[in-house]
Amino acid sequence: MLYYLFDFLDRQFDFYGAGVMRYISFRAGLAALVSLLIAMIFGGRLIRLLHRKQVGETIRDLGLEGQLEKRGTPTMGGLIILLAILLPTLLFARLDNVYILLMLVSTVWLGAIGFLDDYIKVFRKNKEGLAGKFKILGQIGLGLIVGLTLFFSEDVVVRQYITSKGLTAIDFSSSFQDVRRMITTVPFTKNNELDYHHFFSFASPLLGSYARFLYIPLVIIIITAVSNGANITDGIDGLAAGTSAIIGTTLAVFAWVSGNSVFADYFDIMYIPNTGELVIFCTAFVGACVGFLWYNSYPAQVFMGDTGSLSIGGIIAVLALILRKELLIPILCGIFLVENLSVMLQVSYFKYTKRKYGEGRRIFKMSPLHHHYQKLGYHESKIVSRFWTVGIMLAILTLVTLKLR
Repeated sequence: MLYYLFDFLDRQFDFYGAGVMRYISFRAGLAALVSLLIAMIFGGRLIRLLHRKQVGETIRDLGLEGQLEKRGTPTMGGLIILLAILLPTLLFARLDNVYILLMLVSTVWLGAIGFLDDYIKVFRKNKEGLAGKFKILGQIGLGLIVGLTLFFSEDVVVRQYITSKGLTAIDFSSSFQDVRRMITTVPFTKNNELDYHHFFSFASPLLGSYARFLYIPLVIIIITAVSNGANITDGIDGLAAGTSAIIGTTLAVFAWVSGNSVFADYFDIMYIPNTGELVIFCTAFVGACVGFLWYNSYPAQVFMGDTGSLSIGGIIAVLALILRKELLIPILCGIFLVENLSVMLQVSYFKYTKRKYGEGRRIFKMSPLHHHYQKLGYHESKIVSRFWTVGIMLAILTLVTLKLR
């Protein structure tokens, strides 16, 4: 909103300093600062309100050290994150940008699903919350919106450069065109890019013409997997918020270089017009996560609940899809992936051994993985700091893959 106001002042009245709002870097910095302030200032007020309303977390006794001390800690703190993302984005981003609109819809959509789940748990006193099938349906709905928009929107394009040779070796010309093609980034390959049409043609030449019917289910799977991964990771103080901030920073870098023709050419990566505006959303997202850590770091004064965990996971997934970096998710979101796998392996192995031996056996002392380390006697703070360290290493590796071909 402020972008349009300052743009009007600059064009109509030549207002001193109004032109600075045209710079993405300036607006991104403001978005990060404002999101931090919103999370830190309004976060405290929301926590006091949640205390008065007795919106406390119901803790199951899993035999973990310090677990019962958290009983009654306010939940639904994800509202702080949502507020700190949405307000700066609305203030500083261009709202006519298809990618910004898609991120706003994704944030509100998954935030609403998470809020409904938390509401049922807290106010309806139903520990199960929203039925799993309804959560999945909500994630599928968002996947359809995102997939159809990215596949069919006229505003979703990538820039391709065409070089024409002349009569001599030094006589050549280059031009570019913006095309609607579902190209994605493939790590560790020479060309580093792959059209989904050809990707599915590997299995069968007939599948190439039906790429859209395969791409959209892939979008649904990615959004569902990452949002559930973030939800599972949110098990100890500060783990999900800190990990998401690291991932969000990496995606902000991708948005910056992918949306800038000079940087995209220098790093020899795909240039995606208009994605530079996503830097503002990304910095607001990082600011919201870091600001939330002010209250969520050990010992936590508030939990994000599904309101926060489902939405931040979905945000990360949709950002990666927009920036054509979805195949980098297993590396970038390695923490989420390992947490998810630990639960899947634990449950599968327990069922298998129960059928074979009549008694269920476990791979880990407890899943998800962070609870395994708690059972081994590690303090929450040490587990979180080490997971963050691994997350930073994975983020650096993800950035490095742009040059590993």
